[in-house]
Amino acid sequence: MPISDPIQILLEHDQWATRQMLSACAELSPEQYHHRFEMGPGSLHDTTTHIVGAMRAWGDMLAGREPRPRLETTQRTPTELQAIFDEVAADFSTAAQSHPLDEIVVAQRGGQTYSFVRGAVVTHVMTHGMHHRAQCLNMLRQLGVNPLPPSSVLEWTLTVDSKR
Repeated sequence: MPISDPIQILLEHDQWATRQMLSACAELSPEQYHHRFEMGPGSLHDTTTHIVGAMRAWGDMLAGREPRPRLETTQRTPTELQAIFDEVAADFSTAAQSHPLDEIVVAQRGGQTYSFVRGAVVTHVMTHGMHHRAQCLNMLRQLGVNPLPPSSVLEWTLTVDSKR
């Protein structure tokens, strides 16, 4: 039966779409992967790393852990980033679903204390990933990649969810 729970759809779609993007990036030359663009974090490398790094940081908050060092400080290949993403995505999904979404989570950043509803954090991370994957699609298009990797919820539904 197809998934109907919106949170489960968001989590599974995000994982699928990010994997699609990283797979497309794995086909690029290192020069293409690091090519600078005037959008987002500036390159496919920097943008995909930021997607994964942000998910890890927010996952640490949802899990009540001390934040780990940011991923953006190290260069990685798409394949290396994929391995990290698989772990980060599973961890985020577990943390997102481990408590009711209406609970408050508290985090310290830059000397400030912030409180968020868990559901807002999950929604932010999912839409954040979608926003940056759209930038990646634009970068891939400018590099002449054709066809572009599928990434929308509808494409996910037609290719993955319908097979359940």
